[in-house]
Amino acid sequence: MSVTYDGLWRMLSNKNMSMADLRKYTGIAPNTMTKLKRNEDVALSILDKICSFLNCDYGDLISHVQEECAAGDISTFSINNRRYLGNKYKLLPFITEVVNSYCHNISQVADIFSGTGAVASAFTDRQIITNDLMYSNYICNYAWFSSQSFDKSKIIHLIQKYNSSVVIEENYMTENFSDTYFSRSDCSKIGFIREDIELLYTEKKINAREKALLIMSLIYAMDKIANTCGHYDAYRQGIEFDRHLVLSVPNVNALNNPLNQCFNEDANELVKRINPDLVYIDPPYNSRQYCDAYHLLENVARWEKPKVFGVAKKMDRTAMKSRYCTQSAEVAFRELIDNINARYILFSYNNMAVKGNDRSNAKISDEVILDALGKKGKVQVFEESYKAFSTGKSDIKDNAERLFLCQCN
Repeated sequence: MSVTYDGLWRMLSNKNMSMADLRKYTGIAPNTMTKLKRNEDVALSILDKICSFLNCDYGDLISHVQEECAAGDISTFSINNRRYLGNKYKLLPFITEVVNSYCHNISQVADIFSGTGAVASAFTDRQIITNDLMYSNYICNYAWFSSQSFDKSKIIHLIQKYNSSVVIEENYMTENFSDTYFSRSDCSKIGFIREDIELLYTEKKINAREKALLIMSLIYAMDKIANTCGHYDAYRQGIEFDRHLVLSVPNVNALNNPLNQCFNEDANELVKRINPDLVYIDPPYNSRQYCDAYHLLENVARWEKPKVFGVAKKMDRTAMKSRYCTQSAEVAFRELIDNINARYILFSYNNMAVKGNDRSNAKISDEVILDALGKKGKVQVFEESYKAFSTGKSDIKDNAERLFLCQCN
């Protein structure tokens, strides 16, 4: 059996009082307030103080709930259950067919612009190296692919606790994002959950992978209800918030390859230090920076609570900008290829070089791609049709995703 203090939070809400008010007028210590927010047991003397202040009985504040610890009692999600620009999940059959047919004796695969980790997930029978410049993607990749052990029952328990909690506190999320991408109540809950995850990790009650699993669960839950068209460049005005935050348990592999590695750095620097059999490269194609599109998820993942500005409530993203979205993309690409030490290079890129509007056009020309790869070895090109992302302003026809496979000398 477990307890919930939902009655207390409803009572405070009805009286237009905050948790800070409760703490102020009862003298309850901050660590005790944390226990209440987590639905943990507190001393009867604490409940006496609250009852005296609110003029109520124990039963008005606290109730017992049946604790569920089986995975079947809570919803789950997989790596593909997230909206993300450029996600290659639907192209996995195409990618794996090329690798299995033309790349031999591959025991280690490096996905150095891994994004959500969709491509890496196709090679879990091998050693995986993932990397992404965005911390929010790194933390998800660590959750999916790290070999660090974790307590699944603990994850289920905490997610059930979070889902059952009624939160009305003011926090970083409510102060900056209320009724924009999420409702005020969901912002309050998001802020509470993220703060609690950080506290649990600081107190060494969860390890690094358990922290990553909980943050990832929060990110996927936020993405599911966000008031957006799939990214966070803007939120929709005048929308009724009819969906609310519910976390799920990730379907992760508890027995990943012990040699798996996850990085959060510039791919151009990382390739100087790794020696995989195959390097898969899927950089940003155009001028749309991923840190602009997913700034809010990045903000929550990092939890540094920076100042935000503008209608879209974006933080400073200077250090997160990718060279592959700028006029320096071709220079960056040549440097990357020159420094790769692998038997195979598989480069994914579309044929949008001159098809869309300026922001949609691919930054690296076919001539540069073939020249840079050709200096490393023999190059083959494979093509698959796909539906391109468009704002409706571009004349986009006959789009294709290409795989440039280089067998290095």
